[in-house]
Amino acid sequence: MDIALIAHDEKKNELVNFTIAYEHIFSKHNLYATGTTGKRIMEETDLSIHRLMSGPLGGDQQIGSLIATGVLDLILFFRDPLTAQPHEPDVSALLRLCDVYGIPLATNIATAELLVRSIEKGYFEWRETADKYKSKAITQFSAE
Repeated sequence: MDIALIAHDEKKNELVNFTIAYEHIFSKHNLYATGTTGKRIMEETDLSIHRLMSGPLGGDQQIGSLIATGVLDLILFFRDPLTAQPHEPDVSALLRLCDVYGIPLATNIATAELLVRSIEKGYFEWRETADKYKSKAITQFSAE
């Protein structure tokens, strides 16, 4: 699976600790992360991460592009709901794309744990079949 890891500043420690706890699962997958989040995770784990730009500097949009092109299968985005974000329109667009393309999205640690444990149990294998049909639908929609 291809998984994106994103965290607002006040949630970075929480995501780093989460990746440490589930490193044995994450190590079996392709990981993408926005700038500082990816750097912090790589400093604290042995995980290999495709680092993108910082969220407010275009990283959120890069993640959005990976969703729209069918690369990503899962997004773990630890959001800080108590702090106003200057790039909130980009965040909203990212959440919208997850809904448009049916990408599972966790915005807090409780949901993230359910999704990561589901990966461990093999509950996401249905996505391989769904992706075949999704690719046909996207191609068909684009041609119209």
